Amino acid sequence: MTQIVNSLAEISDRYKALFVDLWGCVHNGITAFPEAVAALQSYRQQGGIVVLVTNSPKPRAGVAEQLSEFNVPDDAYDTIASSGDSARSAMFRGAVGNKVYFMGDWARDEGFFEPLKLLENPVDIERVALKDADGIVCCGPLDPMADPSVNRADFLFAKQKGMKLLCANPDIVVDRGEVREWCAGALARLYTEMGGESLYFGKPHPPIYDLARRRLQSLGADIRDSEILVIGDGPHTDIAGGMGEGLDSLFITGGLAAAETKTSHQPDQDSLMHYIEKEKVNPTYSIGRLR
Repeated sequence: MTQIVNSLAEISDRYKALFVDLWGCVHNGITAFPEAVAALQSYRQQGGIVVLVTNSPKPRAGVAEQLSEFNVPDDAYDTIASSGDSARSAMFRGAVGNKVYFMGDWARDEGFFEPLKLLENPVDIERVALKDADGIVCCGPLDPMADPSVNRADFLFAKQKGMKLLCANPDIVVDRGEVREWCAGALARLYTEMGGESLYFGKPHPPIYDLARRRLQSLGADIRDSEILVIGDGPHTDIAGGMGEGLDSLFITGGLAAAETKTSHQPDQDSLMHYIEKEKVNPTYSIGRLR
């Protein structure tokens, strides 16, 4: 049974590092949550390490730039592991071929195709029309308000051609302020349901946790899994991912599940228990908002 806590400080001395989700936990897609920022700053001041683990399709540098725009200060975190970096590595290794059909907003996602200098002999990636493609790179819908089913015709063609879809962001939805938007994960889910093959690199799948651990090691930190706490508001990304990796987790109930858990300042206990039983997840701890 999950334990409802009042603050991160109540449990933080049990952990040497945090794997922290961004959207819905540290910011709302528009601006930072001041209490969350203060909690992370305090944790770092006491010697803890904060790794931001995000399903953003952006490379690490792009995530950092966006965080600055959202008023998340540099001293609230140590490093970043993004789904974008993990997925880009796979793309430049040829996971979906060298001729790819791109799905997303080019103005937003152009950085995904920047050369990856860490790889030896990366594949030369060319963006082409769907009819000429070897595979699909999906950073998200062009219109995040449009139902994913608008892509059925293209997905049927791609499936018949045996194309794989590389999903750069496994999130199904996010809340930008008060508006809920579709993400790349919703498109990949539809493609899989139609019989296509989707490749995932963000939470809850292992590649992003491998990347997060490498980011920790690059800081010179030798930290056991029992000393890492996963924090997030996604039951099937953050919490399921933590469970799959054998890591303790802190569920932020006031994010995606705010309505279901009847969260104002804190979740309603009965509603929370019903929700996590329904979703088949078991967070170690729960709290209304990161603070």
